[in-house]
Amino acid sequence: MPLNSELKNLKFLIDSGINVFIQDTPNPIYQIKQEQDKNNVNIKNDNISDIKTLAELKAFIVNSNVCPLKKSAIQAVFADGNSSSKIMLIGEAPGAEEDKYGLPFVGKAGQLLDKMLLAIGLNRKKVYISNVVPWRPPGNRQPTNVEILQCLPFIQKHIEIINPSILILLGGTASKALLTTSQGITKLRGKWHQYNSLGLPNPIITRAIFHPAFLLRSPGYKKQAWEDLLEIQKKI
Repeated sequence: MPLNSELKNLKFLIDSGINVFIQDTPNPIYQIKQEQDKNNVNIKNDNISDIKTLAELKAFIVNSNVCPLKKSAIQAVFADGNSSSKIMLIGEAPGAEEDKYGLPFVGKAGQLLDKMLLAIGLNRKKVYISNVVPWRPPGNRQPTNVEILQCLPFIQKHIEIINPSILILLGGTASKALLTTSQGITKLRGKWHQYNSLGLPNPIITRAIFHPAFLLRSPGYKKQAWEDLLEIQKKI
């Protein structure tokens, strides 16, 4: 077909209101629209106490501006694993790899965590994993007390929705924040605690263990970590 005829046909289609044509691959505008729809779902809840589902909570966190860490992070890191699991693990905050991929514990510490879980017959399909702080602190530094308090309602609501039978707190930051104590991880590990919340029907038995990142730096503590894992395995 001559070029002039093709141009006339295209002009006719445009004048008829057609501006999108069938392609072999999906048009990116639809993917963008789907992402916008997904992120905007259930934003009607502007009070975290009214949130009932994980989708609502994720949308609430993504759109929240309560913590300035959001400005320096690539994205909010929400969770990974099986949301129907009765075993919930909670760490401190995302690192560089987690910020990049949007999933908790995917770096070197995450690889060690996977090995720790495997040692007691667990994996990411059998547990649910999140963090106290959903945004990466600059330079992978430890979140400040102010930042933890700003984000604490997120993880508290997260626990209420999952309502696990066992909580495993990874490291001192998560342990002190959720057990509301000033004691360090060396004092908190090695025993069972209870996590209480007004939004929970019953307290949750809780174990504080060394963070995998700490164990990578200080492998001499792996024996104590193994003792805690065995106690968790018994409780499961």
